[in-house]
Amino acid sequence: MHTGEHRFPGDPDHASGLCQLQNCCLFHRISDLSNATSRDPALRRSLAADIRDACVSVGFFYVKNHGISEEVISKAVSAAERFFSLPTETKMKLDIHASPNFKGYTALLGENVNLNNKGDLHEAFDFGWESDKTACSGAMVGKNVWPDNLPGFREDVLAYYDAALRLGVLLFPLFALALDLPEDFFGDKVTKQGAIGRLLHYPPQPLQPMEGVEGIGAHTERFFTILWQQDNTPALQVMNTNGKWIDATPIPGTLVLNLGDQLARWTNDVFKSTVHRAINSTGKRRYSIPLFFGIDYNVRLEPIPGCVSPDNPAKYEVVTAGEYVKSRLEATYAQSRI
Repeated sequence: MHTGEHRFPGDPDHASGLCQLQNCCLFHRISDLSNATSRDPALRRSLAADIRDACVSVGFFYVKNHGISEEVISKAVSAAERFFSLPTETKMKLDIHASPNFKGYTALLGENVNLNNKGDLHEAFDFGWESDKTACSGAMVGKNVWPDNLPGFREDVLAYYDAALRLGVLLFPLFALALDLPEDFFGDKVTKQGAIGRLLHYPPQPLQPMEGVEGIGAHTERFFTILWQQDNTPALQVMNTNGKWIDATPIPGTLVLNLGDQLARWTNDVFKSTVHRAINSTGKRRYSIPLFFGIDYNVRLEPIPGCVSPDNPAKYEVVTAGEYVKSRLEATYAQSRI
């Protein structure tokens, strides 16, 4: 039974052309969320079936008609650009390594998600609940930190966070239907969601990359699901079932959604947690805003009914969502080599 983080395969170069094409098509599927709140249960179930196909095959897809306005997205991206253009000494006043609850600024090479690497070539700014709302895992919950003298930054960042949070909540009934569960199955498990927002800045990678350094190394996510806003600069890649890297090309009007380890553990790997990385070889700066959406930190990650059988016994020890996320974050930042 697994106890640690999800493992991922290497990068073999032997997939057939047919499998490569099939996986490419699967990775670029777009789910239209227009019917997510339809009063017609048949339409909701049809959408859930479409999502299930992506979840059991690759754990990755795009969504359109997601409800987050272009204005909210544009302001959040602008906020990221303004923050990351600040002097390093100003940003380091918000150093995430000094935070008891993983909020604040991560410098270049200050994070290392693939423990075989030396560090990740990106900057980040992490934030979460903007209040005294609490969940059971005190180590994961606390107040945000914000830069001084950056007018509108906090407001624009939180406007995006709130909109993405609403979208995340909207997805849970669809995941329930996709698992042939009652639509409200997750309702009491997302009352104080473990949701972390993040601003990311990927500078262009050097023409001669440093050994063991990528924009962000190959990894799976520690949360339930992740909603990615990408700018027009390609860098995100996902690994297909043959161990080949497929470009997650930015598609206007969409967000990227990939599943994380919480959902994979909960479904006993019926739903896939997608291995992905980012390599910015474009020569341009890249900005991205993911929302790492999790269930309440006190919820136990026990196999969902129907996902365990004699042919598919339980694969993971039972832990709470908060315990799992905290252990992964501690490993990530402990192994960074600034």
